[in-house]
Amino acid sequence: MMSFFIKASVAALKDIPEANAFLEGNEVVYHGYYNIGVAIGAERGLVVPVIRDADKLGFADLERSIVDFVDKISRNRLGISDLEGGTFTITNGGIYGSLMSTPILNPPQSAILGMHKIEDRPVAVDGQVVVRPMMYVALSYDHRIIDGREAVTFLRTIKDNVENPERLLMEL
Repeated sequence: MMSFFIKASVAALKDIPEANAFLEGNEVVYHGYYNIGVAIGAERGLVVPVIRDADKLGFADLERSIVDFVDKISRNRLGISDLEGGTFTITNGGIYGSLMSTPILNPPQSAILGMHKIEDRPVAVDGQVVVRPMMYVALSYDHRIIDGREAVTFLRTIKDNVENPERLLMEL
């Protein structure tokens, strides 16, 4: 499932480029590429290896990259170069049971997406209460670069793309 969130995040980063930027002095610098950090649990805590040019990879390649990082981590072979150059990070506290949390920015990045546990919840659909799998997502961001309108637009773009994955599949 992580590849869908990576693809949805890249689409949102293209729409809201401030989330793929950083501050250098008093200037906002926009990245022209999408190097996505993916937080992975290791024996001694989380590490954030970077999938470079994630916008150019398909779903299978993204999943393979994550599996390769997990393998490197388990064999203690993750290098500094695997951790450098991220422009945006995704973390998934849901695998640890988190229903909601606030992800911490990974400087100098301007935003990080936090995913949480998928859990059945009652929701209203066409005037009826039904049970649906729901997941909260959170965006922490540098308010010097991103304002609330942009942050909400970013999250709506992710939601729309995850709920309608055909948009992401059409890019292939």
